[in-house]
Amino acid sequence: MRYVSMKAHDIGRNLATEQYLMNNKDFGEPLLLFYYETPCIIVGRNQNTLEEINQKYVDEHHITVTRRLSGGGAVYQDLGNLCFSFVLDSDSEEFGDFKSFVQPIVDALHQMGAKSVEVSGRNDILVDGKKFSGNAMYTKNGKTFSHGTLMLDVDQDVIANALNVPEDKIKSKGIKSVRSRVANLKPYLAPEYQNITVPEFRDILLKELFHVDSLDEIKDKEYVVTPDEQTEIDKIYEDYYNNWDWVYGNSPEFTVKKRQHFDAGTIDARFLVDQGKIKSVTFYGDFFGPKDATEIADLLQGVRYDKKSVTEALAEVDTNQYFMGIPKEQLVALWTE
Repeated sequence: MRYVSMKAHDIGRNLATEQYLMNNKDFGEPLLLFYYETPCIIVGRNQNTLEEINQKYVDEHHITVTRRLSGGGAVYQDLGNLCFSFVLDSDSEEFGDFKSFVQPIVDALHQMGAKSVEVSGRNDILVDGKKFSGNAMYTKNGKTFSHGTLMLDVDQDVIANALNVPEDKIKSKGIKSVRSRVANLKPYLAPEYQNITVPEFRDILLKELFHVDSLDEIKDKEYVVTPDEQTEIDKIYEDYYNNWDWVYGNSPEFTVKKRQHFDAGTIDARFLVDQGKIKSVTFYGDFFGPKDATEIADLLQGVRYDKKSVTEALAEVDTNQYFMGIPKEQLVALWTE
């Protein structure tokens, strides 16, 4: 087995590295990758991004959002989480057999004192009955990778806010995440591991997985990306993980209902969004205005469904002519937040 300890703390660049190594390198043996990153949310390939995240909270707290190639649900990660991936020939494991992929990690955690760790359900790892690891799988060109999270010491307050979307706001055909009781792993580890950092956690796991006492014993097993490979990885990053069309535009069609009562009247807006852009919008309510609000609806067709884009689309419009007495910024906040 070979391994890579990624240096970047950017989820997009780490996923791009994972994708490049899977599709372009053949080590002739399984590959193990470890990485961890600053606050981010990763949605599954078949999900509606806006249905999974609290966009206002995400924007205010500068949380990176991206989409991965594999299926499954949305996950939040920060520097208290360690990600791992196994890459191997697709004929060596049955697709969807998460237990076989993650069993080495489970065994290593048992050695670190977390005796109650177990694989559960379709793709989770639990400790004391609570989820601390979600896993997803992807296969292409004869290779399969299974990647997962390990919540060592994640800020769970952020999870509750960043992934909290009112169910009555958005309806779509996307695959929805199943919310589970989650827990950090650290309290369940043996006393000598209670103060470990994520890098230390990674190195302990590496030694357990390779059955060595020192990382010096497996120096020849570490792979370091070359400058030329990094150039290719950067291109993948821009094409996918830093690309609005991939992260938001790849979402299935969905509808949004936004209703609010103002002193000047009530607005009930119904948006139909496809590929992340407004396909149509209908305004209902008892608001007043000398002009027909369908003109605003026509103006918003084809606009990205986010606050910045809607604001720009209405920059030169006197919305008071359509929704008298309601400030433009309040209209945009209602429709997009």
